Amino acid sequence: MELYIIPTPLGNLEDITFRALETLKKVDAVFCEDTRRSLQLLTHFGIKKRLFRYNEHDERSLASAIGWLRSGKTAALVTDGGSPCISDPGFRLVAECRRAGVRVIPLPGPSAVITAAAGSGLPADSFIFLGFLPRSKSKMTKALSAAFTLCKTVILYESPYRIKKFMSFVAEEFGADTQTVIARELTKIHEEFICGTAGEIAEKLNASGEIKGEIVVLLRPETKDDNCGTNPEDPGNYY
Repeated sequence: MELYIIPTPLGNLEDITFRALETLKKVDAVFCEDTRRSLQLLTHFGIKKRLFRYNEHDERSLASAIGWLRSGKTAALVTDGGSPCISDPGFRLVAECRRAGVRVIPLPGPSAVITAAAGSGLPADSFIFLGFLPRSKSKMTKALSAAFTLCKTVILYESPYRIKKFMSFVAEEFGADTQTVIARELTKIHEEFICGTAGEIAEKLNASGEIKGEIVVLLRPETKDDNCGTNPEDPGNYY
């Protein structure tokens, strides 16, 4: 009775770890966010495995996964890319496994949040990750306002279909000078980091054509508070 949490590549298949591959080879089944995507990954590495689609919001899917594990079999949980449970399906299954006495073994590996933070040039000694924000303007404002009061880099995911509107919203609500980094298509052929202020990036995006790909947004608000500055030579200012 073991569930392995296996991060999979964001785009570049060479990012998968040796341990992840060896684990995928030995488990009895793989629980997938999308069986088609997972089949492509496994086929690329010559791995044949029984695949089950795991739907976090379907009680029958959750019960079936737990039933499989409680029968004494092993399974790996994967998503379409990155680490399961981090703004991706998995936390309910892990919680049920803990309650049922099923051993949970998380593996380290690809993460869009960590990759974007490392390449952003913004302070990442500590940061706040908000995942996908709620769609209502009032709730977005409330969530970001609360996060910004902690004076840390704020990281979130956004859809390519909404990124233009979102950046205009940030510039209007929190100031055009808000330090911003857009990390798009991480590890893929068209990987791109767009750095500047919220106002500059909003203007650039609005003047461009269709935006495509997975997007991570990093925000660092400007402030006059002496205890919440952005001087890289004064680590105390990051808290």
